[in-house]
Amino acid sequence: MDGSGEAVKVIQKVLKHDRKTNNYKIALVRALNDLALTYAGAQGRGAGVAVPLKLIADLWLGYYWPFMDEEKPIYQGGFREGTADVAFRRELTQLKSLWQATELGSNRPSDGVLLVSEIVNGSPSLEVRNSYIRCISTLTTAIQQPIRYAGDGSTTHGVFTKPQRLNDLDPRTVILPYRSATELFTVVDDAMWESFKFYSLYIEALCLHEWALFVENADRDGAGTDRGAVYLALTDRPDSRRPLSWERNQFELLMMEGDGLRCFWTNKPLNVSNYDVDHIIPITTFPINELWNLVPSESTFNRFKKRDRMPDQTWKPVMAERLPHIYQAYFDRPNMRSVLERGVNHRFGAGNIGNAQELCNAAIKLIFAVADSRNTPTFSQNF
Repeated sequence: MDGSGEAVKVIQKVLKHDRKTNNYKIALVRALNDLALTYAGAQGRGAGVAVPLKLIADLWLGYYWPFMDEEKPIYQGGFREGTADVAFRRELTQLKSLWQATELGSNRPSDGVLLVSEIVNGSPSLEVRNSYIRCISTLTTAIQQPIRYAGDGSTTHGVFTKPQRLNDLDPRTVILPYRSATELFTVVDDAMWESFKFYSLYIEALCLHEWALFVENADRDGAGTDRGAVYLALTDRPDSRRPLSWERNQFELLMMEGDGLRCFWTNKPLNVSNYDVDHIIPITTFPINELWNLVPSESTFNRFKKRDRMPDQTWKPVMAERLPHIYQAYFDRPNMRSVLERGVNHRFGAGNIGNAQELCNAAIKLIFAVADSRNTPTFSQNF
């Protein structure tokens, strides 16, 4: 592709003007857009960015979750020309039913996103985990359909590459974090990858608009599903339902050691009665419960000053100074280190982060890329 302008035209064409329309293509573009933001530090080196289909599948699980219900399903297309319903409805509906019976389960449309977060950072039951694995397998198969047919229809794999194994990728290809060398990857052109990052808000808005219209127009049984309800379901954000009890326990142990623990933002000393476990990137912006995104914060500051906002640019030098110290404290405790490394490997790739300073650099790059791309409300250091 010749540049970001051409890449945006291709993305727009896939969403609005493809000869055959279905929401698989919309979901694929939305997922790639979200992944370009989630892995904002990844930049192509002339051979594209390889995206594991399983990462896309995790996002699809969250996107389609609100429409899976045993009693009141919202079909993603009727059984008429070109609008067949999704192939993974049974597996995802079963998973949703199992999740709703758990302690964290609810009827929130965003619970699928929360479940994926728990798979990475929590300890769901074996039954839920096995159901999740079956669901991801079915989703991964379905994802290959829009990868193959996105474009003008005159050729297959005209926009996205045919899924490949790790050993088949060009050595120059930048590879996003993956779980197994046997996984399938699709390669996104460098210019398109950068376009996803730069035009993130526009692309997301277009995806949501087209998806809401599609479901409303494809209402196969006259259930009265309107675009407003679909839009609300697609944009629901998970809450911080996970108690973070383990993390609190670890912070309190740190308080009792050495010089104790200070608020990451105000630098004031903390004790067990005046602190919160704070998400640097708020749950409402991106549901990241990984330990690298969690810092101790003075309760009053967290609840009344920071709230669901992100640090603005004035915090960059402060974070560059403080994050290595807090990350080093996590690395120094064996049980915290194992949890930290699990989240780091998931977010930044296994073997890419070797110490607290490298993690600080990667985290800051991602944090401010998210804030810039999503226009998230911020708070200043001059609080």
